[in-house]
Amino acid sequence: MDRSGEQVATRSMPAGVRDTAGVEYVSRLPRPPLDGLIDDLYYLEGASPYARLTLPPMPGAFLIVNLGAPFRIRAGTDSQAAEYTDGCVVTPPTRALEFGYPLWTRSVGVHFKPWGLAPFMPMPAAELCDRPVTVEQVWGRPAMAELRDRLATAGGPHTMLTLLEEELMRRLCETDGLELVRHTSSVIAATSGAVPIGDLTLAAGVSSTHLAQRFKELVGVTPKRLARTHRFTATVFAIDPAGPVDWSGLAGRAGYFDQAHFNHEFRAFTGLTPTKYVEVRRRFLSEHPGHVLDSWPLPAD
Repeated sequence: MDRSGEQVATRSMPAGVRDTAGVEYVSRLPRPPLDGLIDDLYYLEGASPYARLTLPPMPGAFLIVNLGAPFRIRAGTDSQAAEYTDGCVVTPPTRALEFGYPLWTRSVGVHFKPWGLAPFMPMPAAELCDRPVTVEQVWGRPAMAELRDRLATAGGPHTMLTLLEEELMRRLCETDGLELVRHTSSVIAATSGAVPIGDLTLAAGVSSTHLAQRFKELVGVTPKRLARTHRFTATVFAIDPAGPVDWSGLAGRAGYFDQAHFNHEFRAFTGLTPTKYVEVRRRFLSEHPGHVLDSWPLPAD
């Protein structure tokens, strides 16, 4: 199935196989050196729990190779959704994405680390920020058609993931500045976005302008923006939607200046207030308990 939102949502799951509510999800780690760029490769097939899902921003990028009916994506404030037949490539977004799914969807994909997509891209990541593109636009129509055909006729999910891994190995390229961005991104992630960006530039021995430029080229956003996304993501994962939420304590522990700042970040990332976000999460839990996708996407219906 092809649910970019769903795929990113499952990135925290251990590698393996899950089949819940009619959805089959198979994931595994790639072999070196891809494991330094990719969180997991996955196969997804089944019926989406909702016709439309909202995917809040996360630090990673992802690529979907669609093997089913087309799906649609509405990015940021775009008024209309665009249709994706062969799949899509998405760099770390700054705004929520809305995915519309067919009744049955099937796909394989990749969850990249923030810097992990760059060695497979012919253009700077900044050109794709909040602008999902088809895989065909990145890798070309003939190559994409051949890859989709090989995946569609493969002997099962594990064979499909091996084929996708081999394709990625063939396309892996040396990328200038990748080690700088990888190291800095790792520090940002380890601190859940709490590290001062000035400290990162001093530690790296580069100017703030140079570091920001490298990040925009290889990640698509500046280090400051990536840190904001990490902090927001860590805060959301600390919420237990099944119980009462201490919003003031949560905001304070996450390092937000005050409750107003916290509320503003929630709206900026999700379009919802914190309390409304929890209501929507609880709806998902109630209507689809134990669903493989219940960790990040939100019902948009």
